[in-house]
Amino acid sequence: RDIDTGRWVHQRIRKAGYDPFMSTSNSNIILATAILEMYAKCGRLKIARDLFNKMPQRNIVSWNSMINAYNQYERHQEALDLFFDMWTSGVYPDKATFLSVLSVCAHQCALALGQTVHAYLLKTGIATDISLATALLDMYAKTGELGNAQKIFSSLQKKDVVMWTSMINGLAMHGHGNEALSMFQTMQEDSSLVPDHITYIGVLFACSHVGLVEEAKKHFRLMTEMYGMVPGREHYGCMVDLLSRAGHFREAERLMETMTVQPNIAIWGALLNGCQIHENVCVANQVKVRLKELEPCQSGVHILLSNIYAKAGRWEEVNVTRKVMKHKRITKTIGHSSVEMKLLS
Repeated sequence: RDIDTGRWVHQRIRKAGYDPFMSTSNSNIILATAILEMYAKCGRLKIARDLFNKMPQRNIVSWNSMINAYNQYERHQEALDLFFDMWTSGVYPDKATFLSVLSVCAHQCALALGQTVHAYLLKTGIATDISLATALLDMYAKTGELGNAQKIFSSLQKKDVVMWTSMINGLAMHGHGNEALSMFQTMQEDSSLVPDHITYIGVLFACSHVGLVEEAKKHFRLMTEMYGMVPGREHYGCMVDLLSRAGHFREAERLMETMTVQPNIAIWGALLNGCQIHENVCVANQVKVRLKELEPCQSGVHILLSNIYAKAGRWEEVNVTRKVMKHKRITKTIGHSSVEMKLLS
């Protein structure tokens, strides 16, 4: 993804008086698509989209390149808008298109569209493709349609680690912690399946919501000792969330001190959430300083602090916190747990 080299090649083509974006010949469409895909993969989405719009004619690869780029850079609504534009323009989607669209549906919880895509795939007979089946399974798991996810999972004769992980994470994300852990145990009975770091996010997340502290510690240890994985922020976030919910604040703080990466606001927020559950004002005051440094205008931080002070009857601190929010024009947003939203996305 060398943007400088790619841009230099593009400029050389233009200096030679040759503009592939001004011709409808097949060779020019291929070259134009390669150029816009280069910009898209390097994160220059505006340039890529301007070039895409400039093309007098586009093929399915052109559309897929732009849709996939939006998806990869988490600009999901733009990916969907472009998909609908493609469909209405008379260009029929292929397997690559549907893989991107199902991924967007999973991240956007766009269940209705995902079901429409599924129906189309069944009608055309390509729903049995292993990669599309996996994408459908993941979409249903992430949108909470666990029954449909389980049906697809059970219908597949050979299941890889991605399929198992999708089911484990889907169960964990939607409150079925014990079922997720049971599925992970079943997965481990197949010696050919090696869990990856995403699998362990689901396992630790499941432990957190069921409150299995010792079980989580065991898995956290085994992922490094048995599989040689280096824990990431997501794994630490699950552990801090679990320990904080259980009231083990000193242990959570010691774990954060051993992290190989700096704790982000989701991890500090998990610790603060535990403070709210256990009305621990002392630790909350310590966390407050670090959170202000990371993201001083994050509404969830101030709301959690206000709730903690209110539960403890510290009304003066409540008023100070609310005044800070008013002064900085911080408004309450429709919230989800920052840990939950970031860990399993």
